[in-house]
Amino acid sequence: MTTAPQGYEGEGFPVRRAFAGVDLALLDPFIHMDQMGEVEYAPGEPKGTAWHPHRGFETVTYIIDGTFEHADNHGGGGSITNGDTQWMTAGGGVLHIERPPEALVASGGLFHGLQLWVNLPQAQKWVQPRYQDLRSGQAALLTSADAGTLVRVIAGEIGGHEGPGSTYTPMTMAHASLEPGAALHLPWDPEQNALLYVLSGDGTVGAERRPVRTGQLVVFGPGESLRVAADPGQEGRHPKLEIVLLGGRPIREPVAWGGPFVMNTQQEVREAMVDFHAGRLGAIPAERV
Repeated sequence: MTTAPQGYEGEGFPVRRAFAGVDLALLDPFIHMDQMGEVEYAPGEPKGTAWHPHRGFETVTYIIDGTFEHADNHGGGGSITNGDTQWMTAGGGVLHIERPPEALVASGGLFHGLQLWVNLPQAQKWVQPRYQDLRSGQAALLTSADAGTLVRVIAGEIGGHEGPGSTYTPMTMAHASLEPGAALHLPWDPEQNALLYVLSGDGTVGAERRPVRTGQLVVFGPGESLRVAADPGQEGRHPKLEIVLLGGRPIREPVAWGGPFVMNTQQEVREAMVDFHAGRLGAIPAERV
């Protein structure tokens, strides 16, 4: 178990670095995850990122509250809001931007989301970029036996229910909301690792009922199921225990990570940087008027 340090990303939006300090071998095939917010912006405060490159992995952006706009130089992108997910496969290379819409910048408001980086196996690192626009209504919905938990399956399969996300690496991603005092016991693919991140609230995990709270990551050991429960008393600002569940079949290949590039060797990272500066990842599209 670890507690995520806080920092800033892009033009200055607050994040928790969910995987900081955790051995990449335990996270495989996942590389990086930021919890963006939860923050209440005043008018003029919402921020995003400038245009930036990616190669060799996939970015998964899940918006819980607020609205975010995405675009890339291959024509992918769009607007995502409460419960929507945008799954971008960078593959051989893209230029990308993400930012709040002008209306949200003008009005301010609540913003909360996640961005997850999923590694690609060496054989798929050069695939053509693609974009998946997954709306909240497409997620598979499950409830616990006590009806106290709602589970939204975004990718992979849990208990025979499949999420809409298409992945190169076999993996699972779900968002669960537990009412105070509710318990959740889920079957799990033993070929995948199992991670749990607490977006907000207080509870316990595992057969040992280890306590967890907002901003903590849990790495489970091998097994065919996992357990989590919400404390009977939750603080007023966060009335439920909100968690993200992740699992993936480890790729078990060398990882060379340099900024926005995730490759197998440092030489490949250097080549990606050269390609970017030489314009071989494409040009930034003209702004629409």
